Amino acid sequence: MSTTSVLIFVASCSITLNWSWHTLPAFPPDADTSALLSFCGLVIAFVALIHTQVVSEDHRRKRYAIFSDTPITLIGLLIFLFCFRFLIWLGHITHVAYHPIDLLIHEASNLHNVYTGRAYSSANLTAAVVEYQYRHGRNPPPNFHEWYRYAIGRDSLVIDEFDKIHQDLLPFWTLDPSDIRERTWQTISNPWNDVAGISIRNGKAEISPNVMPTHRWMLDGIVDMISRFSEFLPDMDLGFNLNDECRVAVPYEDIQARRKAAKRKTDSYNDAKNAFSGKRADAWKPVPEESSGTAPFREMSWQRTFNEFGKAGCPPGSAAQSTLHWSTSHLCTSCVAPHSLGAYLSNWTKSADICHQPDIANLHGFYLSPAAFKATHELYPVFSQSKVHGYNDILYPSAWNYMDKVRYDPNDDHPDPSWDDKTRTLFWRGSTSEGVSSFTGVWRGMSRQRFMNLANNIASTVPLQSILLPYPFAKKRKQLAYVDVPTSELTKHVPVDVKLVDQIIRCGGPDCDDQATHFDPMVPPTDFQAHWSYRYLLDLDGAAFSGRFIPFLQSHSLPFKAALFREWWDDRLTPWLHFVPLDLRGHGFWATLVYFMGLEGKVQGKHIMLPGHDKHGKYIAEAGREWANKVLRKEDMEIYMFRLLLEYGRITDDNRDELGLSVEEAERIGRKWLGDGKMYYDDKHE
Repeated sequence: MSTTSVLIFVASCSITLNWSWHTLPAFPPDADTSALLSFCGLVIAFVALIHTQVVSEDHRRKRYAIFSDTPITLIGLLIFLFCFRFLIWLGHITHVAYHPIDLLIHEASNLHNVYTGRAYSSANLTAAVVEYQYRHGRNPPPNFHEWYRYAIGRDSLVIDEFDKIHQDLLPFWTLDPSDIRERTWQTISNPWNDVAGISIRNGKAEISPNVMPTHRWMLDGIVDMISRFSEFLPDMDLGFNLNDECRVAVPYEDIQARRKAAKRKTDSYNDAKNAFSGKRADAWKPVPEESSGTAPFREMSWQRTFNEFGKAGCPPGSAAQSTLHWSTSHLCTSCVAPHSLGAYLSNWTKSADICHQPDIANLHGFYLSPAAFKATHELYPVFSQSKVHGYNDILYPSAWNYMDKVRYDPNDDHPDPSWDDKTRTLFWRGSTSEGVSSFTGVWRGMSRQRFMNLANNIASTVPLQSILLPYPFAKKRKQLAYVDVPTSELTKHVPVDVKLVDQIIRCGGPDCDDQATHFDPMVPPTDFQAHWSYRYLLDLDGAAFSGRFIPFLQSHSLPFKAALFREWWDDRLTPWLHFVPLDLRGHGFWATLVYFMGLEGKVQGKHIMLPGHDKHGKYIAEAGREWANKVLRKEDMEIYMFRLLLEYGRITDDNRDELGLSVEEAERIGRKWLGDGKMYYDDKHE
């Protein structure tokens, strides 16, 4: 028997054993029958191979001797592999003893308690400085005491937990302040870059002269926000991204090297000057009224961006860098496993990390065909409203929410009734704004279109959905088993109202008609305040972040959120306590709905009575509402922006290594506040 034959057999065994071992968990459900039959076929083929070889050696002498010349050890190995494979098949888990969401809700409360302890552990200004030093290895920036008094005066529940600001700005410590100023000028001096400038001079914020009027509202909102505390900011220029899509994707090796180098740059805790340098305005080049022609960005609008920019922030050995996921018709279980507990999303932060999810390249409009995409691999200081994993934009609170472009404002025509009086339905209205599909058919991979398919079982094309159901599907009573249920059965018993409005947008050629036909009928626009009559609200990414989510949280309804983009508040909310997270792929969509809504009806010919977890849904809805009204207020946006710009002001100062608020200075200021009786801004510092 040839060495090649042995190697082929061993390789085949390794593949099937590896596959079966990793399908031991209950999700996704798999009877494993096909794999067992394949292995049996492999055994038969091997025996036939041995027989052929034996007979060919001595046709007359060994016509009927199949194993006579086969080494006994090889026969033993064959039997062992077959038995081992069979035992794995028998041990395949088909049921669970508890519902994963019960565990996720319990853990969410614990995680939130840990966060609140970290968010506000400082009892006074001195303690806040000490905590800052401990977390970041340097003194807080100049005027930190003014920020502290501003935050305390507005009853902020977050004083110490601003690690996202630190993470966003840390790489910029490796750039010389003059380089940061020059790169800022390069972005804001040419309107083509879609980056608008805001200048702070003498405590006043103003919009640069060359800004396009279409986005004036955004800049007006930012200026309004900054004006609340601009007297404490140094002179500087800021570049704000006018596009929804994020812009700065520094390669992994570069950004990690910068982060390591920046962490080594620490200040002396004692020798610090609590004031920004003078005459800073002279260091910033004036923004011309006419375009400078400088364009540091590469345009890839309406193109696939994952390979060029999306995976740039992933380590070399990651799945995103090393694997191409071609199949979009089957769930990539290895992609979802790191952030999932069965069919349910368990780690919201990790679910945004695309490095273990190469299939995401074909599952979101931002990677498939963004409407406006101008990006760079160089570290440029661009302030953006949201970003995806691997991008290095600087996050800030969106003017969209600050200016109440969409607000929670129930009225007599559209009140926000109590939970029990709301319609027991999942509701969503929106458009095809996630990306552009023109003559390419890429709309089939976009998340909004995918959830439309899932919710409505359009053309009966949606695959079977894995739902946790009780006995008789489970082997034992009081256990739950994953059962593949036709979506047609789920739409009969679980009410959803998920529709596109008006007409297909951001399309071209046959893609417009194809979508119009596929998603017909579409519905007229709905008054935004009509959302509050529904018990469950679905929130999905558009071209970037969803501007509806904060109003959803403020209501008495329960938000379900599937998102790739992250915002400034991401650390403040706890999934499964303040909202219900969904995987972008949607594979747990129906399973999650069934948990909250319940299911009563015939499934696979058997009557199922599964009570919903209505109390859990109400609990999360009210917990999210209460917490959002404490930490996602306009005041909280101001506090975040104030601290962000103080930090950025220091980074852009030529004497930044000498600047900061020391513990000794904080103690002196604290004693003065107490002596003057002006510890806090009791007048809200208007």
